[in-house]
Amino acid sequence: MKKILLVLLVTVMLGLSANAQDYKTSLGLRIGYPYGVTVKHFLDKKNSLEGILAWRYQGITLTGFYENENWTGKYPGLNWFWGFGAHVGFWDAGANPYIDDTNYTGAVIGIDGIIGLEYTFDDIPLNLSADLLPSIDLIGSTGWGGIYGGISIRYVF
Repeated sequence: MKKILLVLLVTVMLGLSANAQDYKTSLGLRIGYPYGVTVKHFLDKKNSLEGILAWRYQGITLTGFYENENWTGKYPGLNWFWGFGAHVGFWDAGANPYIDDTNYTGAVIGIDGIIGLEYTFDDIPLNLSADLLPSIDLIGSTGWGGIYGGISIRYVF
């Protein structure tokens, strides 16, 4: 099901015409891991801030990013982006089999990176993005957090 959804979204993104990032703010849902609510706000044509309020490891995490947006050079409205940021949250690490400290429950703080593709439709106020999100936990249950991925569907203001 996930593969079918991804193929459908990529086909739609490549098949329709759109502008570059002509919006200022977008708000929507992030599907994947972690899943939650996402908001993106452009500071100028190339620089933006993104926030993700996500549920993971039987808890909640807030992640903030500074992102740099770049046109792919081929398709209008299709951009690639990269960025860096940090996360804070509270969760039960016992819910994650990849963390050694399985008895940890509490606050966690870490750093994150992000890289992905984003498409903004021209005729409808919709933005789609697919990304990879590597994460390292520094305080709390420390160590390699993992490389996560997701698709965001946002309403454009």
